[in-house]
Amino acid sequence: MKFVTAIINPFKLDEVREALAAVGVQGITVTEVKGFGRQKGHTELYRGAEYVVDFLPKVKIEAAIRAELLDQTLEAIEKAASTGKIGDGKIFVFDVEQVIRIRTGETGSDAL
Repeated sequence: MKFVTAIINPFKLDEVREALAAVGVQGITVTEVKGFGRQKGHTELYRGAEYVVDFLPKVKIEAAIRAELLDQTLEAIEKAASTGKIGDGKIFVFDVEQVIRIRTGETGSDAL
């Protein structure tokens, strides 16, 4: 089992969700987050005053998946989230040791 975390632009969320559903990812968790990478934020003008926006709004998507779905999942996220511009985001993959469905007590892949 794998745990995939992707940090993407908010306006790409619907496309990524649809792409994940198409490859068989059954459940995701979405969190609104703020952060920066190489771009280090940007400056904006508001009522004549310039100010620095250090943390840019992003969306974090998390999904626990079966290992067999990993390559398809990564490809789906990458294609759906890409704009070709700086700030598209990152994908992180972690190993999952155990999953337990609280309601039924199912464990492992059955709990996904």
